[in-house]
Amino acid sequence: MRRTLGLRGAAVAVLAAGTLLASAACGDSFDDGGSTAQQPSGPAALQILIGSSGDAETKAVNDAAAAWASKSGNTATVTPAQDLTQQLGQALAGDNPPDVFYVDAGRFADYASVGALEPYGDKVDNPNDFYQSLKDTFTFEGKFYCAPKDFSTLALEINTDLWTKAGLTDADIPTTWDQLKAAAQKLKAKGTMPLAIGDTRDRVGAFMVQSGGWIISKDGKQATADSAENVAALTYVQSLLKEGLAAYPKSLDAGWGGEAFGKGKAAMVIEGNWIKGAMTNDFPGIKYTVHELPAGPAGKGTLSFTNCWGIAAKSKFKEQAIDFVKAMTSVDQQMTYAKAFGVMPSRQSAKDQYTAAFPADQAFIAGAEYAQGPVNAPKMDSVLADFDASLNTLANADPKTLLGTLQKNTQANLGG
Repeated sequence: MRRTLGLRGAAVAVLAAGTLLASAACGDSFDDGGSTAQQPSGPAALQILIGSSGDAETKAVNDAAAAWASKSGNTATVTPAQDLTQQLGQALAGDNPPDVFYVDAGRFADYASVGALEPYGDKVDNPNDFYQSLKDTFTFEGKFYCAPKDFSTLALEINTDLWTKAGLTDADIPTTWDQLKAAAQKLKAKGTMPLAIGDTRDRVGAFMVQSGGWIISKDGKQATADSAENVAALTYVQSLLKEGLAAYPKSLDAGWGGEAFGKGKAAMVIEGNWIKGAMTNDFPGIKYTVHELPAGPAGKGTLSFTNCWGIAAKSKFKEQAIDFVKAMTSVDQQMTYAKAFGVMPSRQSAKDQYTAAFPADQAFIAGAEYAQGPVNAPKMDSVLADFDASLNTLANADPKTLLGTLQKNTQANLGG
């Protein structure tokens, strides 16, 4: 959800998705919501598979599941996966998958396209209360499949000490691309690397959205990678890299943007709200503020990272599973999760409570109104991995060429 998959993670994802897709192709039919399979009598025994971020999340979900079970008269067993993508892909291809599970937005289309998921999204309480960008992320071929669990967005973090030392004030906090470059030039003049940015679509892609572009059309049917808007976005990022106004983390001896920022090797970074934990735990001495990303030619834009509560099409307890998800996505429960392990509620009606509890995170949650989710099309792993690899060369490459290759590969994958 939060960071780009490494090479091993990408390979595992391809393997798991391939297992699922191959199973469907060989005639292993999934229940698409029209099955009349008889539900066992008596209380349901739900199996819940999660991809936990740590002990705090595992405990919070266990507590919530126990409370639901006690109230409903059912049972719910929560299992933290060692490798969610691999375990879930294999389980969905089998005959006895977990009833409820986390579905990463980047994997959603793979599962939905083969009928492995129950399309229950409109059956939860007040489905229109979820942010529209999150609903879009979990909609496939016109069906809203699963309730968004929570989400993260990208924002601009600024090291206040480095900012002040460069003679910059609050008036210099950038709200446009031009202002971002102007502030960066002042920081560079004082001997400070202005901006650290991750070298994949999960960071650079935000500029594409700000420019009015994206990799595929909203309906997921057409490649839009080689648009003039995307060329403008990559050209702008290239100018930052070439002029020494931005750098990828590896060139700053860091594994990711947050590490470069925490070590004081860049005055600004583009990261999500997961950076809070890293700063608190690893770099507690760094003072920083958080702001919405600067707007591009098309206006504000950011990326969202999210999971939904998936329900297996083969589940024998769909009614109880939906009731479980209703409990997990109530405002009160989402706020409990937010306080327990730092996620942002997916319901708009929780926004005021969240910003009151976490006022420093206002820029992150504001991004929900204009965020772009991951590429919503199946079997895109290798195409997107190739694009990420090409972004490593962006400083010295032709943006049109990089996007032309992405266009060709994406359209071929989408079917023509």
